[in-house]
Amino acid sequence: MGIVFDLKRFAIHDGPGLRTTVFLKGCPCACRFCHNPEGRGREPVILRRGERCTRCGACVGVCPTGALSLPARGAPVADARCIGCGACAEACVFDATEVAGRQMSVAEVMEVVSRDIVFYDESGGGATFSGGEPLCQPEFLCALLEACRERGIHTAVDTSGYADAETFARASRRADLMLFDIKVVDAARHEAFAGVRNETILANLRQRSAGGGAMLVRLPLFPGVNDDEENVKATGALVASLPRRHGVDILPYHGLGVHKYERLGLPYSDAGLAPPAAEHVAEVARALAGFGLEVSIRGDAWPPADESPDAL
Repeated sequence: MGIVFDLKRFAIHDGPGLRTTVFLKGCPCACRFCHNPEGRGREPVILRRGERCTRCGACVGVCPTGALSLPARGAPVADARCIGCGACAEACVFDATEVAGRQMSVAEVMEVVSRDIVFYDESGGGATFSGGEPLCQPEFLCALLEACRERGIHTAVDTSGYADAETFARASRRADLMLFDIKVVDAARHEAFAGVRNETILANLRQRSAGGGAMLVRLPLFPGVNDDEENVKATGALVASLPRRHGVDILPYHGLGVHKYERLGLPYSDAGLAPPAAEHVAEVARALAGFGLEVSIRGDAWPPADESPDAL
């Protein structure tokens, strides 16, 4: 059994081909701008959509602890008595309230993943395990990876790399592809951004490269945080120094997760942060390519086929 907070079918940015992405709850990091804040903790959390709420009061009436109340405007508000049981979500016929996080068995997850085997075969896709940080549920993750292998389904693990060496190695041996995020190379800067230092992350990065398994390094690009020349060059030098050659995929900040903080009732730091300009993303791609790396921007080859690097 494990705790899943979302399953997304027909995903196109979570590895090659068409994929089903399984989001596992729990993460040891506390990254600024996290786009899946509902996946951080292991316990279920409630998201409320004020724009869908009709203020019928059905959710208030079924709350077993009396934690819910209706303010003058917007969605119901829960106080400290909320236990995250999900009774309010079950009572809401307008999907204004939803629970992120439910226990599922390997068989239940595989029933969903297996529905699209024909599309995986035709597109070169498969299943991707993301989060949160999927390595926070190592037994469940490894069991899912093994179940996919038994069915001939390609697997990818989308990870920050923050786990002890044994846990990482167990998952790494079973995964066909690792999508490995490198956010900041300097350890102190990484701690300021993600809440943890990155020595363990970098050790696991090298272990995967030396072990021979497929890996794509991904650079989530945050304006004013890690898109400066120093960090970009350090990232390029790091990837170029690995035992084997690996591509780099740049993931420009998009801000699509901001609404989740509102639905969770959480503050969002730097709410005014804008996505990086296309010209700047191209500059970052050019700098990384200067280290002899194959670079893509959110899965798309760079430079475009009809343009030369000098034209960007």
